[in-house]
Amino acid sequence: MQIINIGLTDTQRQGAIDLLNRDLADSYLLLVKTKKFHWDVVGPQFMTLHKLWQEHYEALTLNVDVIAERIRTLGGYPVGTMEGFLKICSLKEHAGKIPMATGMVSQLLEDREQIVRNLREHIEQCSAKFKDDGTADFLTGLMEQHEQIAWMLRSFVEGEAIASNGLTPELNKKTVGV
Repeated sequence: MQIINIGLTDTQRQGAIDLLNRDLADSYLLLVKTKKFHWDVVGPQFMTLHKLWQEHYEALTLNVDVIAERIRTLGGYPVGTMEGFLKICSLKEHAGKIPMATGMVSQLLEDREQIVRNLREHIEQCSAKFKDDGTADFLTGLMEQHEQIAWMLRSFVEGEAIASNGLTPELNKKTVGV
């Protein structure tokens, strides 16, 4: 086997690889959940969410691939089985439960926010503990994507709450003390 000489020790590379595999597992489960919601969404928001979920799972498919390639770049092997993903994943499945459209958005928002929190921690560990600023930078780009999507999902959920209260956004902010 060829020795990898990229300025990181084997321990540093393995630490980053382990974190990346956890991020890969979360991304893959989020991909599966998003695809399932794409198939199962019903109601007045069907077309909007059906198209949105497709955009999201297509982007997640690309992310899964680049995370796996980053793992290979560092000399590791990506976890590649559902069993393996579920063992190290921080997200939870909700097997057998199909929420209504707003519930789907809320679940995916919670998952995105969990991924952002994980990525923040992994960025810090990659940079400070493993001295791998390349992986930290790579994870920062992924985190920014998840943050933006979380904001959009949060806006959808907030808009649904405002509409169900019969309030305008300005009145709702006063009601909740914002």
